[in-house]
Amino acid sequence: MTPEDYHELAAFRLALRRFVSLADSNARQVGLTPQQHQALLSIKGAHPGRQEISIGELADHLLLKNHSAVELADRLVKAGLVARAPSPIDRRRVLLSVTAQGEALLDRVSAASLAELQASSEIMRALTTITGGREASSTDE
Repeated sequence: MTPEDYHELAAFRLALRRFVSLADSNARQVGLTPQQHQALLSIKGAHPGRQEISIGELADHLLLKNHSAVELADRLVKAGLVARAPSPIDRRRVLLSVTAQGEALLDRVSAASLAELQASSEIMRALTTITGGREASSTDE
């Protein structure tokens, strides 16, 4: 590891932390906890073309135990942010979808997060270019 490697890792971590901190702050401003925001985002955006996910998929996306995802889903349903329905394919499976109220809050948080992601992506792209160039030159030796 070179000093530049450590610098790049530190810069990458800082960009990630700034993004997460901003997203968490924006979530709180609209009355969501960071975990509620992450759950809404996972439900809405986990699978292109699908507007719902199972409790197990939510747990996987949020790196939670299944029972913790159930408790989070219960709180979201109680708050009117998420709807719960049985799967039309397997009635034993419960699917979660974002309600209109949840989507309105998610839209507000996501707009600001997207702007920060675009700013962070410039940093990450620069790091990838630097790292990629170093990898290429080290394999040529």
